[in-house]
Amino acid sequence: MPADPLHRAGKPLRSTTSPPPSGSGASVIEVRRSARRRRTVSAYREGDRTVVLIPARMSEAEEQRWVTVMLDKLAAQESKRVLGDAELAERAERLSDQYFDGRARPTSVRWVTNQNTRWGSCTPSEGSIRLSHRLQGMPEYVVDYVLVHELAHLLVPGHGPRFWRLLEAYPRTERARGYLEGVVAADRLPHLPAGRDE
Repeated sequence: MPADPLHRAGKPLRSTTSPPPSGSGASVIEVRRSARRRRTVSAYREGDRTVVLIPARMSEAEEQRWVTVMLDKLAAQESKRVLGDAELAERAERLSDQYFDGRARPTSVRWVTNQNTRWGSCTPSEGSIRLSHRLQGMPEYVVDYVLVHELAHLLVPGHGPRFWRLLEAYPRTERARGYLEGVVAADRLPHLPAGRDE
């Protein structure tokens, strides 16, 4: 009978499952330790689960650090893939379920190329959400923030206190807003000509 890959010489290696860090996008993180791994760490998505493979001898602190690093790497890889309108609508539905108990239900969610001064817009009376194509390629949590922001407008049209209280449900609001503010600030910087070798 072949040996179980999670066991070596009769001694089980630890595999832990835990909830993800706030706003990571995955619902469950499973850490699998392997005695065969010496230095490498890898991760992949398996449905709504993220599996992180690490060396067995790694400390708890190293494990936590590497889980965070690998979640960020996966998010960066996923953000490079451009979502189609159908995927964007599915994502909005998932975010509505997760943060608003499914109460925000848009009739349409799509990318547009005519929004150069705003990241997204919502027409509550029509239930339509539009995201600027400039968000494509940005980190997943930033796109999710803009979607959550526009979904919140389906529930509260203005930007009053009730609206901002709704957004508190999304744990990466401040980080995403900071990212977008940085993009805007970088666009305003003067573009200096490339330096010449003297």
